[in-house]
Amino acid sequence: MNIHKRTKIVVLFLTLISWNSINAQNSLLNNVSGFDQHEAFAPIFYNDNGNGYRSASGAPGPDYWQNAASYTIHASIHPEDSTIHGEEIIHYSNNSPEGLSYLWIQLDQNMFRSDSRIMTLAPYAQSRFSKFKYTEGYTIKSVEIKDLKGSYEPVYKVYETRMRINLKEALRAKGGKLDIRIVYSFKVNSNNNIRTGILKTPHGNVFAIAQWYPRMAVYDDILGWNTLPYMGSGEFYLEYGDFDLYLEAPSGYIIACSGKLLNPEMVLSPVQIKRLSKALTKDSTEMIQTPSEVLQESIKEDGPKKTWHFEIKNARDASWACSKAFVWDAARINLPSGKSCLAQSFYPIESGGDTSWGRSTEYIKKSIEYNSSKWFEFPYPSASNIASNIGGMEYPGIVFCRNTSKKGGLWGVIDHEFGHTWFPMIVGSNERKYMWMDEGFNSFINGLSSQDFNHGEYAPLPPDGFKESTYFFSPNSEAILNRPDVIQERQIGIACYYKPSFALDLLRNQVLGKERFDKAFQTYIERWAYKHPSPNDFFRTMENVSGEDLSWFWRGWFLNVWSFDQGVKSVSYNQQDPSKGSQIVLENLGKMVMPPILEIVEQGMPPKTIQLPVEIWQRGSPYTFSYSSTHPIESIRIDPNHVYPDTNPSNNLYPQK
Repeated sequence: MNIHKRTKIVVLFLTLISWNSINAQNSLLNNVSGFDQHEAFAPIFYNDNGNGYRSASGAPGPDYWQNAASYTIHASIHPEDSTIHGEEIIHYSNNSPEGLSYLWIQLDQNMFRSDSRIMTLAPYAQSRFSKFKYTEGYTIKSVEIKDLKGSYEPVYKVYETRMRINLKEALRAKGGKLDIRIVYSFKVNSNNNIRTGILKTPHGNVFAIAQWYPRMAVYDDILGWNTLPYMGSGEFYLEYGDFDLYLEAPSGYIIACSGKLLNPEMVLSPVQIKRLSKALTKDSTEMIQTPSEVLQESIKEDGPKKTWHFEIKNARDASWACSKAFVWDAARINLPSGKSCLAQSFYPIESGGDTSWGRSTEYIKKSIEYNSSKWFEFPYPSASNIASNIGGMEYPGIVFCRNTSKKGGLWGVIDHEFGHTWFPMIVGSNERKYMWMDEGFNSFINGLSSQDFNHGEYAPLPPDGFKESTYFFSPNSEAILNRPDVIQERQIGIACYYKPSFALDLLRNQVLGKERFDKAFQTYIERWAYKHPSPNDFFRTMENVSGEDLSWFWRGWFLNVWSFDQGVKSVSYNQQDPSKGSQIVLENLGKMVMPPILEIVEQGMPPKTIQLPVEIWQRGSPYTFSYSSTHPIESIRIDPNHVYPDTNPSNNLYPQK
């Protein structure tokens, strides 16, 4: 989901935080050392050892397993009353080492029921969910199990956003399979513009359809069944499988969906098919349905329904959108392997133009080409962007972005939402518990792709760490390693998006260096592609591949809300003679540690920059640094480029002014 733009986060944050409390906290931090080297560099960081499922090196172990869920779904949309009617078959495989006597299914649409937990709480809290309209959620018409012995109707029970199905016989371990057939319907929440929505346009509504089918819960080696209720902030944790989708809509409607369209001859005109074929050969944008054709189509009465058939393989989810108001364009995406896929944009006439959605396909193409080359190849046959009333939301091969976005705002949301292809679509982390493992990682790679795009057309300015300290270490700050449903909503942008992104940027540029960081990060993606990593799997991989003990970094940035403050305490000369060298005393006054960066200026000499290793703080603070000076020192400045979030910059300069 998109909250990644730094400026928006900062503005929102400033409106919600008391400056008086910030100033009071900063004065407490100034010149009062809270540093304890025994805590920062404690010998035990991991609370578990490697095992057959997850190795101590951060890689999947030799006995790693995960279950699989594939789907065959027939669904139809009824625009007149905004309802979805569906019938699905979940093809479920139990690859775990134990039999399963019951199954858990996720029913996300039930979040909007008036008796759901979040809707019960929302009116009494400052929540973005407090203004949503209620719906009846899913209507489950029937549930059927088919196994090796035949078919039967199981006993099942719905608990808000979860359904437990009791099996007659336990599904056997290590390869047991069964099918779950569910017939259902629900009404699309017209007031929900976060992940599913209805955008009204002059030429027809745009339906953005997500969380639209009952989905298997994950059964893993860490928790067994993952049954956290869906409460909105924590997103999704899903199994991988193949999707075979049959989607029915009135004639004249265009459907965009995850994956590949298998029956274009049944739903598209010969002209559209010809244009699509041409787009697959072009690096520039090709129109598939023009604005004038939209006008012609939108005045027609809805005719007989058409069924669109899509397929996507080895994915954890699928989503779709439909409208008779869609302008449609496309272009080829070139992948590192020599393969290609299709970038597509679907938007109403009003959103077009060279400063807005007319460049959407260009943005998709460049974002995916960069990240495919840098990290891991894009795995889907198409990448579709839908103009909707949703600020930004991601699914495999398809995203929803705000229909009014323009220029850098549109680039930013497209780059962010398609950046989620890598986290969590390819690297399938648990978003319900660890939002930072998809939003934070994605925000980090967005910074690199934005610098690359069109020679930095929308590249952000380098952050000023001194200013960022206000946001990272405010009295209301919360640790990154918290569940998103526990973090205050006004803090999610910082704790789940910006702070982990900022931390990874420092780890890359100030601690490990680009070469070591990139190799470790790429290895993490390769190891856990289409698998389920935990935070420790990430931490261990980064340490083992880079060859560094980074426990001090994870403690300071991810586990705790530790403040950062380094300063220059004093300078003296050996035998009172500057030409014989000097002793520079540094202090670490906050609990967080980082490797100090010093800019030293001697009289008549150019500035000299020195980076000291973080290990200087292992014996505590202060630390005396022997510097081979040859002239009197005019000034010493810690962190001259403001890369660190120092809470008290006044002690960074010697002599102090």
